[in-house]
Amino acid sequence: MIKAFDFEHHLIDSYDRFSRSFTTIRAHDLLAEVNRQYGMGRFWPDALLSLNPHFLSGPTVDDLVTSGVLDDATGKIFRFGDTPLTFHRHQAQSIAKARADQSYVVTTGTGSGKSLCFFVPVVDAIMRARKSGRPRKTVAIIVYLMNALANSQIKEIDTNETMV
Repeated sequence: MIKAFDFEHHLIDSYDRFSRSFTTIRAHDLLAEVNRQYGMGRFWPDALLSLNPHFLSGPTVDDLVTSGVLDDATGKIFRFGDTPLTFHRHQAQSIAKARADQSYVVTTGTGSGKSLCFFVPVVDAIMRARKSGRPRKTVAIIVYLMNALANSQIKEIDTNETMV
């Protein structure tokens, strides 16, 4: 079993070896200064450990299909192979509100799956529109203020887009 701080030291040591592998410093004074800077930990911050809060469990995507909240085609998209995605309760509530054409705001912590609170209803609306033969049109505009979040979510959009 790897303990958190052992893992941190392993990562730092690995990064140290990797970052030094690109050059060989022959000047003794320069090498001493680089070693001093590495030794002070200049190139990486102190470890930050935080616990993810436990979010209340909700229904599976299959449960939402059975109840009519989601279309069966949407249920085929949000799964891991044969295993249906299990939503947190706040996600299921958001999806149900979207299906009922109600406004909602989701304010939960990092890593709580807020993106699924709007991605699932958007995909569901697309699937329902396709089945009913309605013409293609813009369904949603997704605006992100943070590049890192936008970059991670574009992968979600691309993955789900290829399944639709």
